[in-house]
Order: sequence, then structure tokens, then C-alpha cells
Amino acid sequence: MPVKKNDFSKGSVSGWILKMAIPLSIAQFVNILYNLVDRMYIGRLPADGRLALTGVGICLPVTLLISAFANFSGLGGAPLCSMARGSGDEDRAETIMGNAFSLILFLAVVLMAIGYGFTTKLLYAFGASDQTIGFARSYLLIYLAGTLPTMITVGMNPFINSQGFSRVSMMTTILGAVINIILDPIFIFVLGMGVNGAALATVIAQICSAVWVLVFLRSPRAILHLKAFRMKPDLRLIGKIMSLGISGFIIAATTGLVGIICNKTLLRVGGDLYVSVMTVASSFHEIAFATTSGISNGANPVIGYNYGAKCYGRICEAIRFSTFAALAIAFLFWIITEFFPGACIRIFNSDPELLEAGIPAFRVYYCVYFMFPLQMVGQTVSLALGKTKTAIFFSLLRKVFLVIPLTLILPYHWGLGPMGVFLAEAISIVVGCTICYVTMMHTVYFPMRKLDREQKAALAAGDQEG
Repeated sequence: MPVKKNDFSKGSVSGWILKMAIPLSIAQFVNILYNLVDRMYIGRLPADGRLALTGVGICLPVTLLISAFANFSGLGGAPLCSMARGSGDEDRAETIMGNAFSLILFLAVVLMAIGYGFTTKLLYAFGASDQTIGFARSYLLIYLAGTLPTMITVGMNPFINSQGFSRVSMMTTILGAVINIILDPIFIFVLGMGVNGAALATVIAQICSAVWVLVFLRSPRAILHLKAFRMKPDLRLIGKIMSLGISGFIIAATTGLVGIICNKTLLRVGGDLYVSVMTVASSFHEIAFATTSGISNGANPVIGYNYGAKCYGRICEAIRFSTFAALAIAFLFWIITEFFPGACIRIFNSDPELLEAGIPAFRVYYCVYFMFPLQMVGQTVSLALGKTKTAIFFSLLRKVFLVIPLTLILPYHWGLGPMGVFLAEAISIVVGCTICYVTMMHTVYFPMRKLDREQKAALAAGDQEG
């Protein structure tokens, strides 16, 4: 087993990040198609398209929560794997991966039991109305059957990426998305299954992706292998995985929580129409987020590996490059959403009422999106270096401490109504993202740059003595 394969401490830092980020960005974008394609087709169902779209959108917090629990393993274990691999301890890296897989199996069983036991109550709590509950319940009952393969795909794919196989990681999501895109119109329209067909296509696609991940991690091509004896639970190690993964969990879980509160508030102040607008706005946000976050996710294993290898200057270089690249991509999406909001909405539904309400809401919701990468880069650096407390705080800051209170307050003041919910997102980006990035620079970037200078000075002094 070649210890130095995919050695991120050698070669161009920006080259490594791009090599990882381009396939990851494609993979992230394609992964979003799982749910987006469902919504695109469902929004075009005859007669009930908008209500069906809203019903499926109400299920989004559930899908986010499933991904959130998978993040315990993926975003908690993969950085630990990168650091262990960077220090040359591949036995420990494999043990981390095996325990992460055991954690996924346990969590999947618990989540399915809760989901099936409280389906209707959960959906009403998440913002369903009597008009949309039927669509939401039909979709969720089938989607829950795919909980385990979904969690394997989301939770174990980062371990492929952490080994430097970003193209294989990309194929995980491309495989599932292509299958989903092919099956969706067949199940939804040809077989007349409606939302049931959309959910079934997604479950089949996730099963295929999960099989792909498991086959690769058991293959000779992988650097680290998923072995049965490595899956024996080590409670101390699982605790470390979860303590680091809790940041990724909170990121996804709080996104789901915000979605629930936004839907409930919009249902009260604007009705099902504005819940539909939020479904479309958040759906397009998934596209923007997937593409923009590819850069920061590509930097994650590079930063973690170089931290394990004590290459501090390369960490600083990775932070600089990922910041500028992610900001450039986000700026392009900001232009699209601000100047062509109608075209974005028509991807999902062309209802005149939806367009009339959605165009101004889109412009408010995305008015400062170009700043969003500051949060992603700051968060990624914390995760890559194992700074759990910092990562958790900034996971909570923007969503829990800013978005939720603003969502509950703004719609009832200054005549904002439903528009206050969309404005809450913009305000939280300005405040939360700025604080996150500035803090990361002062606690990570500048100290790392100082360590790099000291390291180079020590090497120079050693050369002179030699």
C-alpha cells in the first residue's frame, strides 16, 4: 500500500484544490438533481402541480435531517482520516472509517423508526396544510425506505474524497442522479405515479450510489479499505468522530430547522403560495450552494493533510485560493438571481401567481449572496483542522442566532409580511458570514502564517550551521 499516494504536501496547492474541487462541484451539483429533478417534474403535474411542489418541498427538512445525521460520520470521520493519513498512520485511518460506517448503520435504523412512527405529525409540524399533507405524506413514506442507502452515500463518500479520489466521489453522485433523471418521468408521468414515482426513483438511485461507494471502498484501488474487523465499535473513537461531525450535523440540521420555521411563518402570513415561493427559492439555493461549496470542500482534505504534515504555509495558500475562487463563483450566481429571477422560478413552475410573488422575493433573498463563501471557507477551515468548538459556534451563529429570530420578528413589523422571511436570510449572511471569516483569519490564518515563517527561519538557520 503506497503511503505517499495522493500526497497533498507536494505540488501546487491550487492545483490540488482544483483537482479535488472540479469533480466535487460537479458531484455536488449532480447530487442536488436528486431532489431538484423531482420538484421540476412534480411542479408540472396537471391541475395540482403547485400544491404537489409545495408538499414535496415540505419534506425537504426531513431529507436534510437524514443528511445531517450522515454528516456525523462523513464530515466527522473524513477530516480525521485525512490527518491520520497525513501523519502516515493508515491503520488508524481505516479504523476511523470502519467506526464511521458502524455509526451510520445505527443512526439509519433509529431515524427510520422515528420517521415511520410520526410521519403525519412531523409533516404538520414542518408546515404542511390540509391541502398539501397528502402529497407530502405520500412522498415521505417512500423516501424513508431509502434512509440507509442515502446515509451510506452521504456519509461514506467523503472517505473516498479524503483519499484523493475526487473523480470516483463524483461518479457516486452522477450515477445516482442519472438513474433518477431517467426513472423520474417514467414513474411520474408514464406510469402515472405522481409524487410516489418521484420518491421511488430517488430511493432506487440512492441504492445504486450506495452500492458504488461500498464496492470502491472494498476494492484494491482504494488506499483505505472498509474491513469488517475495523467496524468493531470503539466508543472513544466514535465520540471523536461525532464531536467533530457535530458541526456538519448542525449545519444541515439547522438548515432543516430554519426551513421548518420559514414554512410555518409563511403559511401564517402568506399562505401556501409563499411556501411555494420558499420551496423554489431554497431549491435554487441548493444549486448555487452545491457549485460554490465545491471549492471549499476541495480544500478540506488538502488543508487537513497539510496540517497533519505540518506544512503551515500550504494551509495559508489553500485558504487564500479557496476564498477568491469561491467568491468569484458566488458572484456569478448573484448576477443570475438578481437580474433573471423569473427564469430561475420557471425552471420549477410557470404559475403567474408564483412568478408575481416570487420575483421580488428572489431578489431580496439573494441580494447579498456573493458574501456567502466567507461562511463556507471559514467553516471548512475549522472542520479540516479539527476545531470543533469553533465550527459548532459558527454553525449556530447564522442560522439559529440570526435567521430564526429574524424570521419570527420581521414579518410582523414595518409592513414586511412574507417578505420579512426572505429578508432574514440576507441580513444573516452579511452579519454571520463576516464574523465567521474574520474570526477564522485571526485564529487560523495569521497564526499559521507566523508558524510558517518560524519554520522557514529554523530551516535556514539549520542550513547555515550545516
